[in-house]
Amino acid sequence: MKNIIWGMALLAIAGTGCNKMLQEDVVTNTTDDFYYTKNGFNTAVNAGYAGMRIFYSTERGMTLTNAGTDIITNGSDGNFKFANQYTSQFDARYDHVRELWNGLYQSINNANVAIDRADQVKGLDSASKARGVGEALFCRAHYNFILMQTFGSIPLRLHENKVIETAATRDTTTKVYESIITDLLAAESRLPDVQSEWGRATKPAAEHLLARVYLTRASSTDAKPDDYTNAAKYADMVIKNYRFRLLDDPGKIWAQGNENNTETIFAAQYTTDPLYASPDNNACRFFLMQYDVLDGMQRDLPNGTPWKRFRPTAFLLDTLYKERVFDTRYEKFFTTVWFVNKPMTSPKVLKLGDTAVYMPGRPVSAAEVSSKNYLLVGSDKYDEKLYPSLNKFADALRPDNQASGVRPFIAFRLAETYLIAAEAQMKLGNLQGAADNINAVRMRAARQGSTPAETQANQQAMKVNAANIDIDFILDERGRELVGEQLTWFDLKRTGKLLERVKKHNMQATTSIQSFHLRRPIPQDQIDRSSTPFWQNPGY
Repeated sequence: MKNIIWGMALLAIAGTGCNKMLQEDVVTNTTDDFYYTKNGFNTAVNAGYAGMRIFYSTERGMTLTNAGTDIITNGSDGNFKFANQYTSQFDARYDHVRELWNGLYQSINNANVAIDRADQVKGLDSASKARGVGEALFCRAHYNFILMQTFGSIPLRLHENKVIETAATRDTTTKVYESIITDLLAAESRLPDVQSEWGRATKPAAEHLLARVYLTRASSTDAKPDDYTNAAKYADMVIKNYRFRLLDDPGKIWAQGNENNTETIFAAQYTTDPLYASPDNNACRFFLMQYDVLDGMQRDLPNGTPWKRFRPTAFLLDTLYKERVFDTRYEKFFTTVWFVNKPMTSPKVLKLGDTAVYMPGRPVSAAEVSSKNYLLVGSDKYDEKLYPSLNKFADALRPDNQASGVRPFIAFRLAETYLIAAEAQMKLGNLQGAADNINAVRMRAARQGSTPAETQANQQAMKVNAANIDIDFILDERGRELVGEQLTWFDLKRTGKLLERVKKHNMQATTSIQSFHLRRPIPQDQIDRSSTPFWQNPGY
C-alpha cells in the first residue's frame, strides 16, 4: 500500500507552535472523540501553529528565502550551497522542499481539525470558538501562501483527513489565492485586536498578511483590478488602527528579550522547555563569519556558533548601505568588530577585551593592515569565511553552543507594513504617498547627531521624494530594512526581478539561474506516493 499522503496529523505534539506564553498540553493515547472536547479543540488549534517552527528561523526556511538572491549569497559551509548557486543539485530530492511540503501540510491538517469540528465541540463558548477558528484559519492561509509562493499551484486541503487518501491533484493559483483571502477575511472577523498569550494570531496580523497577499496577487497572472487598492487599505489599517509604532532605534527591534515590542505584529514562538523545543531554530548560526579560528578568539555564546551559511553580497554592503554616514542600519544590523575573548602573548599580545578583528567597510592598504595589532579586514578582502555578519538573530541565551535557538522570530513587523503600503501606492500612481510611507521607515533609521540641527540634517539627507520612487528603489529599501527576515526571494519573485537582480548582483548564481527557478521543485516523494499523476514543475 502507498504511503499516507493526506493522513491524520499527530496531534499528540500539540503546542509545538507556541512558547510558554501559550498554554501547552501534552496529549498522548487520545481517541478521536477527544478532539470534540474543549481541551481537544484547543489542542488542535495549538497544533496548527507547528508549521511556524517548520518555516521560520530554520535552515530550510532561511535557505529557501535568503540564499540565491541579490543581497545574500553562500558562505563556505553547509550542504545546500546549490540553493544559492542554482546548480543541477537543486532538484526534487532536495531535503528542504520535502520537509517544508510535508511539514506545512501536516500543520494545515491540524488547523482543519479545529475548523471542521468547532461546531460540534461540547462546552465550547461562542467567543472561544470564534477565536480558535480564527487562529486556525490564519495558520491555514499562512501555510498555503508560503507553499504557493514556493511551488506555484498546490493541492488545497480544506478539510481534515479521516481516511487514507493516495490521490492528489494541484489546484490552480487562482483558486488558492481565493481560498487564502477567504480564510484571512474570516480570520480577521473572528480574531481580537490583541491576545492574552503572545504568539497567537490577532486581527492586525491577519490584516498584515492580507496586505501582503493582495500585493503579491496584484503582480501575478491572477491579478484583480482592486488588489493594489486592497493591499494599501489593509496595510493602512494596521498602521493607523492599533498600538503599533516604529521603534526610534532600529537596533532594538531584534534585541534579544525585546521581540515583543511596539513594532512586532506577529512572531513565531520558540521556548527553552526541552519538551517543546524544536531542534531547528538555528538562525542565530547561519550568518556568522568564522571568527573562532582567528587570533585572540574562541567560540562562545555571546559571539555565537559560526556555521557560515549566508554572507552579504557586495551589492548589499557597498550599494544598498552606501549612505552609512546618515543611515544607521548597517552598523545596527551587522557585526563588524570582534573583541578578544582568548588572550594571547605570542606571536602578538592580545589582552581580554582588546579589538581582535575589525572590518571598516572599505578597502585598506597593506601598510594600514600591518600597522594594526588586530586583524584589519578591508572590504576588498571579504570571502566565504570573513565578512560582516548579520546579527539580527543572535541568541546568547542558548544553554550551550550546541543547543538550538530559543528566541522568537519576528515574522511580521510594522516597517514591512509601511513598505507594503508604499509599493501599493506606487502602483496606484500615488508616488508621493509611496514616498511618505518609505520616509517613515527611513527617518527612524537616520543617525542621531550631537545637536538637533545635525540630526535634522541627517534626516533630510535620508528623505526621498516622489521622483525617487520606482520598484527598484522599493526593493533596495526592503533589502536595507528587512535583510535576513525570510522575505527577499519572495520579493524578487513577486516583482519579476529575481533573474535580473540575481544575475547582476550574486556572482555565485550569475550564469546558472534560469526562468524555471521562479518555482521550487515539487518533492519527489510527493510525486512517487501519489496514485494519480502529479506533475512536476517544468525544468526539474
